[in-house]
Amino acid sequence: MSQKTLKILVLYYSLHGSTLNLARQIARGIESVEGCEAVLRTVPKVSAVCEAVESDIPQEGAPYCTAEDLKSCAALALGSPTRFGNMSAPMKYFLDGTIAQWLSGELIGKPATVFASTSSQHGGQETTLLTMMLPLLHHGMIISGIPYSESALSSTQTGGTPYGSTHVAGAEGKPQLSQDEQQLAFAQGKRLAELAKKLSV
Repeated sequence: MSQKTLKILVLYYSLHGSTLNLARQIARGIESVEGCEAVLRTVPKVSAVCEAVESDIPQEGAPYCTAEDLKSCAALALGSPTRFGNMSAPMKYFLDGTIAQWLSGELIGKPATVFASTSSQHGGQETTLLTMMLPLLHHGMIISGIPYSESALSSTQTGGTPYGSTHVAGAEGKPQLSQDEQQLAFAQGKRLAELAKKLSV
């Protein structure tokens, strides 16, 4: 009997491509684990104007996340750019709308991890990651970070924390990941997938 493929949701918001590149690298790590499939999803921009005119389907990139994506995922990787040491408004708005999933307990016991990007080296990456964990803890999810057995965590001169992978875009907003950032994001995705497999048994 063939093993069921575990769908692992990589949910992100990205304005200039940095968080998207982290999401893609995390997805590669997920799919390096046999029996696991990364499902990339995003959330729409949010403002009074956007809510009135935003299309149901984004013009480019991943589709918007649905309630079914949350229900069917075996694990969740959540990513956002940093806004004053916190997650972006679109991601917060989306999470604020997951009351039905909280009431039903759909996410209880599923592993989760977080990732973020900033323009500056000390731009609030760690506070963003920590505050992104809070709604996931309320959902009963099992939080996973990056252990120091990943050598790049000790050597990185750009992004990367034990709380989750990060990217430093710099003043010019460059979305390309450094080698250490790529390595850590890949390792984070792989670890999340491995945890999902263990917990699905």
